[in-house]
Amino acid sequence: MSKITKDMTIGEIIGLHPRHAETLMTFGMGCVACSASQGETLEEAAMVHGIDVDNLLRALNALV
Repeated sequence: MSKITKDMTIGEIIGLHPRHAETLMTFGMGCVACSASQGETLEEAAMVHGIDVDNLLRALNALV
């Protein structure tokens, strides 16, 4: 499985690892199904939602 990076879009992450949608929502990202998720990077989404991208990356990659 591919390692998640902060420059991947939310859409790419969910496409590669569908179960990560739940983790993203747990962190407060309800945008996993919105159209912005197709073009917004993990880093951009984390910034918009006030989430520490490094903590989020650790959680996502722990599941890979």
